[in-house]
Amino acid sequence: MDGAQPVLHNNHGEGACTKPGQICPAEWATGQDSMKHPSSRQFYAYWDKMRGTAPAPDRSEIEPSAVRELLGDIFVLSYDAEAGYPFRVAGTRVCALLGRDLKDQSFPALFTPEARREIEDMITVVAEETLPAIAGLTATSETGETAHLELLLLPFSARAHAPISLTGVLAPFESELKRLENFGLTSYRYLHSQEKLLPRAIRKLQVARGFMVYEGLR
Repeated sequence: MDGAQPVLHNNHGEGACTKPGQICPAEWATGQDSMKHPSSRQFYAYWDKMRGTAPAPDRSEIEPSAVRELLGDIFVLSYDAEAGYPFRVAGTRVCALLGRDLKDQSFPALFTPEARREIEDMITVVAEETLPAIAGLTATSETGETAHLELLLLPFSARAHAPISLTGVLAPFESELKRLENFGLTSYRYLHSQEKLLPRAIRKLQVARGFMVYEGLR
């Protein structure tokens, strides 16, 4: 690898790179290798292509026709804390998972009280620091079954005098799920490109609740 890269994530549950003191290879936090769901991997690859050398693409650069098969799993959130970070757009499969139209509804409100603060922290870091995030989620179906999902959050470039928004994917690993509720957070991490993170971003992440910083292997 070209150099040591910080890997930033929250220590929830078991899995790769979640044990205190563990050394984590940098590529685990630099792109698609961190993702398990095909929808996450494909949408991230398209987002990454469209941003080029910029930290994030402009929202106008994301063409729905280019990700037609993924649209059901894609959503857009408004970065508006007072409004509860509401959905601006939600794909048909995302709405079907919740059993209702999600437009203008709060995204963090889908989560249990224990997970809500961390989801709000994630949204803030993604939007303000232009850092993508990937997370593992669980939820309970109306029949009492536990569902497992992957959440991808991706920033847009900020426009002067324009509302900030972010996009992402919410995709389940199981099929034929009934209406889901009580979303929980099992793991998450921030993804970054090969260039060094700004000290301001690292400091902010270090003081956020529950974060740890690991140095990648050279």
